[in-house]
Amino acid sequence: MDFIIPIITMSALGFILSIGLAFAYRKLRVKEDPTAEKIAELLPQANCGACGYSGCRAFAEALVKGEANPDKCSVGGEETANKISNILGVEAGGIIKKVARVHCRGSIKVTEKRGIYTGITTCHAAHLVGGNKQCFFGCLGFGDCVKACPFDAIYMSKEGLPVVKEDKCTGCGKCVDACPRNILELHPIDQEILVFCRSNDRGPTARKVCKNACIGCGICVRACPEAIVLENYLAKIIDYKKISPDKIPLIEKCPTNSIGRIHNKNEE
Repeated sequence: MDFIIPIITMSALGFILSIGLAFAYRKLRVKEDPTAEKIAELLPQANCGACGYSGCRAFAEALVKGEANPDKCSVGGEETANKISNILGVEAGGIIKKVARVHCRGSIKVTEKRGIYTGITTCHAAHLVGGNKQCFFGCLGFGDCVKACPFDAIYMSKEGLPVVKEDKCTGCGKCVDACPRNILELHPIDQEILVFCRSNDRGPTARKVCKNACIGCGICVRACPEAIVLENYLAKIIDYKKISPDKIPLIEKCPTNSIGRIHNKNEE
């Protein structure tokens, strides 16, 4: 008989606590929005953060609240944006795919070496001590961008430079963030002309350390001043849409090939 009272007491406590938990669940539970759930299922679940939110679920909730636009998912692209727009009853807007482009042609064959780098084999570590190239603006060649890409859209070539596979690139920007020297940048896929250099050194110095460096000669600027300017001894495209086809041959007269057309968009 001595064990009956404890059993009854524990059973009563368990019953009371279960009622309390059930009451708390009903009062405190967060109701799932069926629209957000439906939109989340349409999203690619890459959770890359390119949309500006922590993940696809957070982006879906922002869409339902009207805090985000359907075209912000670069991974899903136009098809996903259109499906989401149909659910929300809004306009998707025109989407121009963006892809990562490499602003460096300083391969191991055309750059002067500082010495042999024996430190940690990451771009961030090498950047702290200058790396093994004399150009302090060029690609370091250790592939931090490759490791950061969640879509297998970048690889390191035999020449020591990253190559973007544009058919796989989603424009998420992970590689851009991973590069300590800002070698990679997102551009509209229909942009044909690119400046393949980041050096701010004066012409003689830039050419001395890299044969493919921009030397600030201004040939491209004179050919198309409405679209190209010189800033800090470096050519800069301010509006690629103003570069007419007839100007491209003049721009491609660059003596170092540091600006020109992207002939093979998967083999930059």
